[in-house]
Amino acid sequence: MKLRPGNIFRVTFLLGALGLCAFSAWAQGSGDTFYSFLNVPSSTLAYGLGGINISNIDDDINASDRNPGLLGPEVGMQLGVNYMRYVGDSNFAGVKFGMKAGEHGAWAVGVQYLGYGDIKGADINGVLTGDFSPKDMVVSATYAHDITGNWRGGASLKYVYSSYDAYSAMAIATDIGVNYYDPDSDLSFSAVVANLGGQVKRFDRRYERVPVDVRLGVSKGLGSVPLILSLTAHDLTKWHLPYYDNGDGSDGGKPQVKDRFVSNLFRHLVFGADFRASDNFRFGLGYNYRTRTDMSTYRRSILSGFSACLGLNVRNFALGVAMAQPHTGATTIMLNLSTTLYEF
Repeated sequence: MKLRPGNIFRVTFLLGALGLCAFSAWAQGSGDTFYSFLNVPSSTLAYGLGGINISNIDDDINASDRNPGLLGPEVGMQLGVNYMRYVGDSNFAGVKFGMKAGEHGAWAVGVQYLGYGDIKGADINGVLTGDFSPKDMVVSATYAHDITGNWRGGASLKYVYSSYDAYSAMAIATDIGVNYYDPDSDLSFSAVVANLGGQVKRFDRRYERVPVDVRLGVSKGLGSVPLILSLTAHDLTKWHLPYYDNGDGSDGGKPQVKDRFVSNLFRHLVFGADFRASDNFRFGLGYNYRTRTDMSTYRRSILSGFSACLGLNVRNFALGVAMAQPHTGATTIMLNLSTTLYEF
């Protein structure tokens, strides 16, 4: 496709702005942060394809939660809800509504609630003070617009509220993403700067950082085979991602720190395969090496690091189911349901 001068300027400006945000994210660094729940997806497609996917094209309103640049007028007027049974007694749920804005734009708003069950409270002397229920909530607003026939950009603004017993905190974060999609070759490429922002109200005296991240992703269809392969690179603000390896626990030895080139490389990568048998049925598999190695400090299952998702379209409804088992004590299940309201 031949770009006109105006479109060249728009693409250059957006990529320059994204590059500036990426530099800011690199300057802040990543590391361990308090707001890591912002990296838990609400989309069964993203969760089933390894937990992070920013490039797989889909017209489901839930599928744009990792990359605002995937939101477009093809969503029509959609309402989506999600629920996830997470580790322990944690339950996550949310709702998202999106609508096209003209022929080349779209907007969406959403609310995500994350509850962690009841936890016993105690003072500094260990005296029990009763149970409390920690919770987080994220309110988001997203806008995306076509830059050219192949390029699209979008941004999400997120208000984050956390309440843990008598303490509460607030943060503001934004996601900025672009996507390039060529339908002729079924090639999609995306870049995202996620969670750029900071805390505006602290729990106490300590300042907690949000998990700023730079991500790149590519998805490619295989032509006559209804299969889309995805590769996502994340945590690009730093190279070293060491972890502790306990082995199989039989020798009673001390945990060994792993910080080699190969382990660092694969801890940055997430692999996904999306098999679309028809317009009404899909099946996806993902592998996240970082999840598997992070769970090496626990009794890991053979499925650790793997995830799967299933999608069905029935009349006006789209149903998604995803599952993963990070370790033997945690089987996580996510559900998505969306519908296009004007079709009723």
